[in-house]
Amino acid sequence: MPARERHIITPEYPPQPGGVSDYTAQVAEGLAQAGEEVHVWCPPTTAEGAVPIGPVKIHRDLGHVSRQDLRVIGEQLDRYPAPRRILLQYVPHGYGRRSMNVPFCTWLWRRAKSDGDILEIMVHEAFLNFEGSWRQYGAALVHRLMTIILLRAATRVWFSNGESERRWKSYTLGRKVPFQLLPVPSNIRPARDETAIQALGRYAPEGVLLLGHFGTYGLPVVSVLEPILSKIAREMPGQPLLLMGTGSQEFRKHLIERYPAWEKNLHATGSLAPDELSRHIAACDLLIQPYPDGATTRRTSLMVGLSHGKPILTTRSHVTEPLWEQGAAVCLTPAGDAEAFVKLLGELLGNSNERARMSLAAQKLYRERFDISHTVAALRLPATEPMACAS
Repeated sequence: MPARERHIITPEYPPQPGGVSDYTAQVAEGLAQAGEEVHVWCPPTTAEGAVPIGPVKIHRDLGHVSRQDLRVIGEQLDRYPAPRRILLQYVPHGYGRRSMNVPFCTWLWRRAKSDGDILEIMVHEAFLNFEGSWRQYGAALVHRLMTIILLRAATRVWFSNGESERRWKSYTLGRKVPFQLLPVPSNIRPARDETAIQALGRYAPEGVLLLGHFGTYGLPVVSVLEPILSKIAREMPGQPLLLMGTGSQEFRKHLIERYPAWEKNLHATGSLAPDELSRHIAACDLLIQPYPDGATTRRTSLMVGLSHGKPILTTRSHVTEPLWEQGAAVCLTPAGDAEAFVKLLGELLGNSNERARMSLAAQKLYRERFDISHTVAALRLPATEPMACAS
């Protein structure tokens, strides 16, 4: 029996860096290992790094997602048996035209309507808010138009978090489209090299707990992270802290300029290869992962900590899903409340039993809800009828 074909359209794919890139690679490889013939359609890249090898067939022909590029891609897709099952990795800013590529959306709609292709959409980001400059207002309006067009074409829509689902639902305009939550898994597999992990004890004196933070140090997260670290620097000056991820060394330099006394205990790795990053995360006793919009199922950095069984102190907001409170796998404080965060941090540092409980709960929650096997199983569900046959 021939393998089922799957076509994945994505704005980035390894060696291109990025969360969507890492996620798509995991999904493509998982589907291929499950027996599907997987084709990934993505832009060309000059990025350095490991080029994916294996059963996934990669077509770097998406270009700038111009009309000409779409015509070429369409001709290539038409060589495969109809109906083509297409999985779109959707972020508005990922497909050119300054995030306002309406022709791309109408191209997908025409393929669903005229060619009978089956379009499923994984929404990583919904659309811009109506705020800021008039240019953003205009882009936000176009994003909603793109959403409407895509929802007229889609047979199923997946979401990485509940907030994006709520935002998209109001644009179905009465059309019945199945919506389903599909949380993102960790993109870093836990390393098992205990010797290498123990060697990282240089970051903290013997008997002293090591705090860690993993991220990319963008402005939104830094806006809530820096006030917390400032309180730690003032109230726990001897506390070792390891900053991990792209931008961590620059952020450390910034903090040392403000708190010179923290220089010996504040460490940063910069960007690391996946195995090396895993070892550094494993060496931490507690992760602090505050987010301005709170913990959600789309936070890859949160998933990395869970998959490693780390006790995690994070934040909540109105978009934080109930499972974070119900599972008790993480500790939560209100987003933006640095005082409450650091107070709870002190309590956790002094409670080894609670940290051990959280570690087990984190592994259990990740295994039962977020492992890539759940993603692959959900995506392999039978597709609903293509748009041409839908009511």
